[in-house]
Amino acid sequence: MKNVEKYERGYYMPPVKCMKWAEKEYVDHAPAWCSVDLRDGNQALIIPMSLEEKLEFFTKLVEIGFKEIEIGFPAASETEYEFCRTLIEKNMIPDDVTIQVLTQSREHIIKKTFEAIDGAKNAVVHLYNSTSVAQREQVFRKSKEEIIKIATDGAKLCNEYKKHAKGNIVFEYSPESFTGTEPEFARDICNAVIDIWQPTPDNKVIINLPVTVEMSMPHVYAQQVEYMCDTLHNRENVIVSLHPHNDRGCAVADCEMGLLAGADRIEGTCFGNGERTGNADIVTIALNMYTHGIDPKLDFSDMPALVELYERVTRMKVYDRSPYSGALVFAAFSGSHQDAIAKGMNWRKEKSCDKWTVPYLPIDPHDVGREYDGDVIRINSQSGKGGIGFILQNQFGYDLPKKMREDFGYKVKAVSDHKHKELMPDEVYKIFKDEYLNKCAPVDIPEAHYVQKQNGTICAAITASVNGVTDDHTAEGNGRLDAVANAIKQALNFDFTVETYTEHALERKSTSEAVSYVGISCGDKMYWGVGRHSDIIVSSIKGLVSAINNAFSDKK
Repeated sequence: MKNVEKYERGYYMPPVKCMKWAEKEYVDHAPAWCSVDLRDGNQALIIPMSLEEKLEFFTKLVEIGFKEIEIGFPAASETEYEFCRTLIEKNMIPDDVTIQVLTQSREHIIKKTFEAIDGAKNAVVHLYNSTSVAQREQVFRKSKEEIIKIATDGAKLCNEYKKHAKGNIVFEYSPESFTGTEPEFARDICNAVIDIWQPTPDNKVIINLPVTVEMSMPHVYAQQVEYMCDTLHNRENVIVSLHPHNDRGCAVADCEMGLLAGADRIEGTCFGNGERTGNADIVTIALNMYTHGIDPKLDFSDMPALVELYERVTRMKVYDRSPYSGALVFAAFSGSHQDAIAKGMNWRKEKSCDKWTVPYLPIDPHDVGREYDGDVIRINSQSGKGGIGFILQNQFGYDLPKKMREDFGYKVKAVSDHKHKELMPDEVYKIFKDEYLNKCAPVDIPEAHYVQKQNGTICAAITASVNGVTDDHTAEGNGRLDAVANAIKQALNFDFTVETYTEHALERKSTSEAVSYVGISCGDKMYWGVGRHSDIIVSSIKGLVSAINNAFSDKK
């Protein structure tokens, strides 16, 4: 690309090596979570949420298990202020949930913020000002000392207003655009604020390190976070929080590596909504931990309900491939993937596994409220016999013989290819019924009677109907199916060999019927038929007749 010379790295490395985080393997416990869907997420919407929509979303966030929820910037607009007051006055905030409100370091805004949270049992007042080189030079045109004074003046005002406030008030400070700030300056301004607030074990302070604009690879951010954790005053009484945005597509990795580097808390949104490319996706971060056997302390077991609410109130769309939540994240179209998943599912049943190890699926879809039948195995022209067989077995109860699955797979893929579309399970089942099940034209056996001979053979007397013309025939065989097959050969003057026969019970609600699969060979070709009936003998004959009808159709 042209003009590459206009760009350079805009971040700053710590002055010392900060790589202790790299010795850790995984995040071993859940952080404190703070949802910013109702503030950072809402301000990024084309049409911001209404009061009613915000209240509904707040209730859902509480239900999921968020204990800290940033609800807005109440001094910024009357709508934000009204939302805060409604939550408090209608007593909608559980005792174990803390609301968080944002404020700039300006007295009239801080005053309005404290008025907004009056009566809240637990609240975080989140103070911020910009600290990056670009913001200092281009926007504020102020020195480092002047930028620090903005922060410390705001911190002092917060102390003053807290003296007259009711409820439990916790302070949070963010050096906005932290990733474009020299780590030493970020340390100095945060420590200046900490020294004013004087945190204690019973009244800790939150220092939030926002990736306001993502400027580096995640391992750089981890080093910046580790440096701050190592150099903040009164660290044991400071909660280090992260708030990454996703400009480079690494917000989730920023959070995970930042937690390894010593952070205690994550601010983000469900599905990553937020300014520009969005915030860190808390759903992904939490469920990444879950797949490592770590309880994230958030409940996403009904993902479809959360997605429905989110899309409705935000008018945004959860991308089909969004981790854990997208419509297609569990979908396997590829034949080899479908086969591996189906075999993995069967292996779990055989071995009674207590650990999840199914190929291609890092999480059990049931754990997030998804279904195997419609969500995991999806059928199109690329699908294989394993996936198609899985749909029939798990959704409709038919366990096709291995060789028949291949035959049926070709038929399904041909339909999908011709229509240029994905096939739904009901469409797959219709193809199965039309191609194999209880086919009675042009050949049918409306009656069959059996007599056992002294030599152990079976004599079958059948009424055969061919193109509506009926006739009676008798033949012997090693069993009922063999005897009927021999009688049909006489009736049709048609030679074939029964190559395979299997059967099983079909459990469907309160009824139980028998299903029979019959494969016959004519020359060098194999034909399949399926019979279904409450009587196993009738079922087997219907399967044989279906296979013969398929052979007749092919001969035409």
